[in-house]
Amino acid sequence: MERYYLILSMLLVVAVLVTACAPAATPASSTEPPVAAPAATVAPTAVPAAPPTPLVLKYASSANITTWDPIASFSTEAAYMANMYEQLVRVNPLGSAEKYSPLLAESWEKSADGLVWTFKLRPGVKFHDGEPMNAAAVVKSIEAEKDHAGASFIWLPLDKVEAVNDMTVKFTLKYAQPLELILGSEYAAYIVSPKALDAAAVNKDYWTAGVDAGTGPYKIESYTADKELVLTQNKDYWGGWKPGQYEKVLVQFVPEATTRQQMMEGGEVDLVTTVPLDSLATLAKNPDYVVSYEPSLFNYTAFFNTMKKPLDDVKVRQALSYAIPYEDIIKIGANGLGTPSHGTVPVGVFPYSADVKQYTYDIEKAKALLKEAGYDGGGFSLTLTYASANSTEENFAPLIKDSFKQIGVDVTIQPMDWAQQWTLAKTDPAKAQDIFLLLYWPTYSDAGGDNMYSMFYGTKDAPHLNVTKFNLSYWYDEQYNALWDEANALSGTDTAASLAKYTEAQNLMVDQAPAAFLFDTKVAIIVPARITGFKYNLNYPDVRFWFYDLTPAK
Repeated sequence: MERYYLILSMLLVVAVLVTACAPAATPASSTEPPVAAPAATVAPTAVPAAPPTPLVLKYASSANITTWDPIASFSTEAAYMANMYEQLVRVNPLGSAEKYSPLLAESWEKSADGLVWTFKLRPGVKFHDGEPMNAAAVVKSIEAEKDHAGASFIWLPLDKVEAVNDMTVKFTLKYAQPLELILGSEYAAYIVSPKALDAAAVNKDYWTAGVDAGTGPYKIESYTADKELVLTQNKDYWGGWKPGQYEKVLVQFVPEATTRQQMMEGGEVDLVTTVPLDSLATLAKNPDYVVSYEPSLFNYTAFFNTMKKPLDDVKVRQALSYAIPYEDIIKIGANGLGTPSHGTVPVGVFPYSADVKQYTYDIEKAKALLKEAGYDGGGFSLTLTYASANSTEENFAPLIKDSFKQIGVDVTIQPMDWAQQWTLAKTDPAKAQDIFLLLYWPTYSDAGGDNMYSMFYGTKDAPHLNVTKFNLSYWYDEQYNALWDEANALSGTDTAASLAKYTEAQNLMVDQAPAAFLFDTKVAIIVPARITGFKYNLNYPDVRFWFYDLTPAK
């Protein structure tokens, strides 16, 4: 502005000088008409160039936000958290040349006994709030997650974490574990700015409005609860940016699957979480979309209340396991998107084994077992609960009811709000449901350390609920616990021996039938042909899309 006024003053001075030095005007002849002065020339006003339109990825998502606190997070907000926060390592998709990718750690090594792990951190990384990412920040994050994370139980093996120097962190474990899997967890493993952690410790509402303090490629620009989320590029991201990557991501929270499909087909959005299952076949035939069916870490289990008669009898539980129409449940309840479970470990994750036994649908076998147990012709009633928001459970629960009727067992189906169902199961087993339908997935890519422990490792004191509270059959078996202890201790040093022990433990569990293992789910992913870069990673079941990998097709 100062430069503009200086030029204008100089022009005025010149104009005055020119006028002062000009000769006197000659009087006009009375016979000559006056000569008109030439019209002044007006310089055209420069129009400022419009700023370039940012490249925006639009996403209609069913995954809502339960918390923006990266420590407390243990739900579907992981779909966005994973694009804003990072762990020390990432577990790679199945079939990758390397099992892990370095993120905030550049390299690491472990002691021969698997108890001491040392990680060298990536230099020059900053959090979204400008704080440096260093060993002190890692220690503070891990200690907070061990203390009060939503999934803090994954840190049970940790003895201590300490900063060796500014860019080196050492983990000491109580017993050997594959620490990379824990550090690459979808939950309770993010590295968070220490400045934000301090602020959250003082203000319990710190995260509520939608703030973030990660190191990831995107950060929150704005958030309107239950409506939309806008993410924008972290310009200082250590991974750098290339032309064609999305500058912003607009997430609209759309709970209805039909509406999401309409928005996608109408061009309002680029991506969706899911569409109605009966639309998948049609979309798969449309060249504008690529539909893939992928394995997932989700599986369905029907817990039997082993502390109530007649379910305290193993033969009754075995009979009910034979009376479940597994193939129909997959075909009708899941629209074919599933495979029969081998125990509680889903296919594709350690310690899955096809050597774990399965029950098959056999009504005559079920009747014979009931007779052996003293319940010839059935003659008893059971209450089955499921989460009312889960449409898949709503679809297949009647199939169980109808099949059990064939062996003389009456089932009352009771849909419940998840919180109510969860509370009922954790109170008095004598008053709790007889059968609890549950959709579960491991917190990190070790279903031995999670599923097999969380859901079936009992404590001596009734009702045998362990620290996770997910062993909802209230089952306690000393032999199973001993096998699990041995397998778990081996998992950090001898994977093959660990797998063998885990398989033995699962076969014992299948024989004892504290639950019926229904099916491992598959997930249908829909990506428009106009977008490239999609890579599915089953190790992160709540993260459909890594926005940083996506670009428009050329």
